[in-house]
Amino acid sequence: MKREVKIGRKTVGDNNPCFVIGEIGINHNGSLANAKRLIDMAVECGCDAVKFQKRTIELVYTKEELERERPNFFGKTNGDLKRGLEFGKKEYDEINKYCKKRKIIWFASCWDKLSVDFIEQYNPPCYKIASPLLTDDELLKYTKSKGRPIFLSTGMSTMKQIEHALDILGTKKTIIMHCTSTYPSNTEEINLNVIKTLKEKFPCPVGYSGHERGITPSILAVSTGACAVERHITFDRTNWGSDQAASLEKNGLYHMVRDIRQVPALLSDGVKVVYPREIPIIEKLRRV
Repeated sequence: MKREVKIGRKTVGDNNPCFVIGEIGINHNGSLANAKRLIDMAVECGCDAVKFQKRTIELVYTKEELERERPNFFGKTNGDLKRGLEFGKKEYDEINKYCKKRKIIWFASCWDKLSVDFIEQYNPPCYKIASPLLTDDELLKYTKSKGRPIFLSTGMSTMKQIEHALDILGTKKTIIMHCTSTYPSNTEEINLNVIKTLKEKFPCPVGYSGHERGITPSILAVSTGACAVERHITFDRTNWGSDQAASLEKNGLYHMVRDIRQVPALLSDGVKVVYPREIPIIEKLRRV
């Protein structure tokens, strides 16, 4: 079975280099300068793509939720925060231009139909369905209507819900991302063998969207069969923001990408051989 999906000039799937996504999300804290620095970080560490999040605030959140008191950088309410974190056309025009300059793919998780229409103007190579939206049939149908590949994140979802989402999206252009929606995730919540389960059950590529502390689970995910890995990235995990603690700083991102790239060579072909560099050791140490 050939499991692969084209994302721009990249191919995501078995027997291809792991597709690594640096999830910028809202870790830019409303600053375009921060967003550019995070793009630079992703490029310098060897990521294949960066991802943002796009919302139409008044559609995604209720009036009561927006008016809820929540002191923050931008004001006193949750609405002040959500609006302050949301980039508009001016910022995305610059992001689009800057990613082209840095030669890195960018795309977004769109939380509503208007956000899909907004991102569509940039001719994105793909979209992502965030875990909370996996059960939103209308959004799934609308995103699919654009004809682009889709990463489907599966946190907080049952196998039955995943099956239903794939009934809508189809499997030809969908990449399933195993995910646990805790920030950060505890070891016992990660369950990497679900990657094998998903690969056995569905004919599409399977990746991993991680929210753990550290990098070990993300590397093990690749050895378990994940063909894509997504991690939140940040300058400083102690920064203000709901995603920061589950994010990787530059040093962690660099080492994760480096180690992921080594996994195919580490696993190799399974054939037991004596390597040429072992011959002098045999001559030195073996008695018989």
